[in-house]
Amino acid sequence: MLFVLVYLGALGISHAEPTADAGKTVFKNYCASCHAKNMKSAMTGPALANAEANWADYPREELYAWIRNSQALIAAGHPRAVELWNEYKPTVMTAFPNLTDEEIESTMLYIRGMADGTYGPSVVANGSGPQAQPKEASNNFLYYALFGLLALLALILTRVINSLSKIRAAKAGEVYQGKTMWESLTSRGMITFVIFALIVLGGYTTVNKATDLGRQQGYAPEQPIKFSHETHAGLHKIECQYCHDGARRSKHAVIPAANTCMNCHSAISYGSEYGTAEISKIYASVGYDPNTKKYIDDYENMPKDSIQAIFSKWIGDQYIANTDGVDELDKVGEKLIKSEWKSIVSSLTNDQKESIGGPIEWVRIHNLPDHVYFNHSQHVTIGEVECQTCHGKVEEMAIAEQHAPLSMGWCINCHRETEVKFSDNEYYQSYAKYHEEMASGVREKVTVQDIGGLECQKCHY
Repeated sequence: MLFVLVYLGALGISHAEPTADAGKTVFKNYCASCHAKNMKSAMTGPALANAEANWADYPREELYAWIRNSQALIAAGHPRAVELWNEYKPTVMTAFPNLTDEEIESTMLYIRGMADGTYGPSVVANGSGPQAQPKEASNNFLYYALFGLLALLALILTRVINSLSKIRAAKAGEVYQGKTMWESLTSRGMITFVIFALIVLGGYTTVNKATDLGRQQGYAPEQPIKFSHETHAGLHKIECQYCHDGARRSKHAVIPAANTCMNCHSAISYGSEYGTAEISKIYASVGYDPNTKKYIDDYENMPKDSIQAIFSKWIGDQYIANTDGVDELDKVGEKLIKSEWKSIVSSLTNDQKESIGGPIEWVRIHNLPDHVYFNHSQHVTIGEVECQTCHGKVEEMAIAEQHAPLSMGWCINCHRETEVKFSDNEYYQSYAKYHEEMASGVREKVTVQDIGGLECQKCHY
């Protein structure tokens, strides 16, 4: 290995130094689907905290070989590989033949850091920005109080004017005919004031409602499958970008297809909260028979009765296996089968979609107006904005909801306050003026606003 590095150096070929940050990227892209992020919990694959210790008695290159192609090492009869296979079979570890030694070492650094708590997210990121603010309390009370105060002031002024008029009439020797309270309230001046106040209040309400049109902060619709981000992203530490992989490479974050779910649920078939109720919907949508653990041939043409028979057997068998003191299907189990099958049909079919198989029709939560351009990859990959900045603590949401208002003002405030990682970034080398100002101490930071983040055409093209 040393000879290779020296040889590459002599040829002028650069050698990337392993880093935990690079390892985090590798883990996200290749490992997070089966291994828990905390490195201490078992998921589809085993906990990785002791991965290096398990291979400590063997040359490092053999650990590399295991990671790149475990089945090849098992077939060769490697003792440690065979031991691990016997412990975790029949789950097969995906082969990653293109991973370099540096990428594997970076991943090991990341695993060690996550396991012992020495690695965590950077305090100042490229686009750490302001966290999404909670929904502000309404200011309507202040407006009502101000309106009442002005009305009281108008009454007081009316009484003062009446008193002054009475004094003037007395000095002039005239008889003063004072106005009653009703006459004061229905006078031309009071009516004019009320009409003016109503116009102001109506205008404010109209503009405020028009501004809020289409916004749905706090919107948490019922989904066809009771998917819990709290369980997946919180408890099991599955990375957001494993499922929403479009966030790092395209405009859209994308809703994951059911085959992404099957990466884990081909092995995890019984839910901790809902048992078979929700996972069976995934199987039914993709045509997977959980009884035989195989995909069903010609599933799209299978009669609904045959599909019902497959899942009735599955639900019944799982009820018996996971219910203490039950050795055969009873009335409770039969009722459960009917209830869960009815839920499968209602969740996966509708007036426009009669077949059970096919894509799951999730209810959209976040939706920007058509005239607004937003690119996920620009923010996630270049800006390194954390998902929670806009979407809140999704890992704590049993039911996903819209956290931020996603309004124009909210976006603009973020661009005004978000500090760009300006130094050590070749992309920003063209901003010579800002580099000079930062070097001389005139400027402490560069924000998104400074590099054109408030230009109208950036979002409205």
